[in-house]
Amino acid sequence: MAWIALIFAGLLEIIWAFAMKQSQGFTRPIPSLITLAGMGASFALLSFAMRSLPLGTAYMIWTGIGALGAFAVGIAFLGEAISLMRLIAAGLILSGLILMKLSSAH
Repeated sequence: MAWIALIFAGLLEIIWAFAMKQSQGFTRPIPSLITLAGMGASFALLSFAMRSLPLGTAYMIWTGIGALGAFAVGIAFLGEAISLMRLIAAGLILSGLILMKLSSAH
């Protein structure tokens, strides 16, 4: 159950990061509210997952999902640049997440 909560926490991190970008510095109310609600829910799920998962594992997976997701959303929806170096960097993050999961006893 902790891993499921952690995955959803990471997905919410992607949502709130995108909403924060859309809020234009918290000047637009709806994206600002989505950001705050997403943050609260993401932190709550992360906190739940940390009850049974090690701190380093949980935090790395949570931030990694958010980082990779925000990277993909930026490319897919915001027209951000895609290059070989950026793809390699994302691949390194992904490989780190996989290794962290494989090394976890939970």
